[in-house]
Amino acid sequence: MSIKIITDSSCDLPDELLKKLNIEIVPLKVSFENGETYLERFELNPVLFASKMRSFKTLPKTSTPDPATMITAFTKGLSEAENVLFICLSSMLSGTCQTAYTACYSIGSDRIRVFDSKSVSLGTGILAIKAVQMAEQGFTLNEIFENLSIIRKSSEVIFTLDTLENVVKGGRLKRHEGLLGNLINIKPIMRINEEGLVEIVERTRGRKKATKRLLDMIGEYAGESVKNRLIGISHVNCLTEAEDLAAAIKNRYKPREEIIISEMGSTIGTYAGEGGLAISL
Repeated sequence: MSIKIITDSSCDLPDELLKKLNIEIVPLKVSFENGETYLERFELNPVLFASKMRSFKTLPKTSTPDPATMITAFTKGLSEAENVLFICLSSMLSGTCQTAYTACYSIGSDRIRVFDSKSVSLGTGILAIKAVQMAEQGFTLNEIFENLSIIRKSSEVIFTLDTLENVVKGGRLKRHEGLLGNLINIKPIMRINEEGLVEIVERTRGRKKATKRLLDMIGEYAGESVKNRLIGISHVNCLTEAEDLAAAIKNRYKPREEIIISEMGSTIGTYAGEGGLAISL
């Protein structure tokens, strides 16, 4: 039974992996204050996004793919395989899942399933990779869906921000609080919780302490299982730090699989801001 895996552009998987694993992506939209709107990844790469984000006073706005785009992607998927599995970013942070359900209803096929990753960035991307691996091993659509539900329960996405500027721009923090936080060099540590929402778990002083805490928290959350986990690091314009963090993870935890390093796209990068650094496992 052939199964086509589709995800959305917030997955942050590198292009070479998407091509290798034959994973299709449906783009979210990104709009800037001057009225310019782009399809994430298709028309706006992470480098151009980071440059544009710096040049505006207000944050860009992200929006879900329209139902017609979803219908086209799902119909194409059904022309290539017997079944389609769409894995989307957290339904608590985006309406993408709901749009996907609307598209499924319009198509009227029971050969399409929608899976809410309850995650972001490479947290979603890693679930898509796992789905491909299971499909290649001959798992049925229902078996993959059930196994992903189990994997999701123990998955983690933890991240830190280098600046509070975007949190202030997005209205999640008052300007004077953001200015004070930046002044005393506060670097929040956040995670995606079980409901798929962002929560602050710690506040550290300084970037080095923040990245060290991320490294420590891998073991605290994953325990001995970390060796068998697929780990991803996504970042907003801080590749050197991402590579240094990957080297530290390899040295301490010795994961069996190669660590994925990727640039964070506009959907998640909008809120993480310049220097945002996330670990997914």
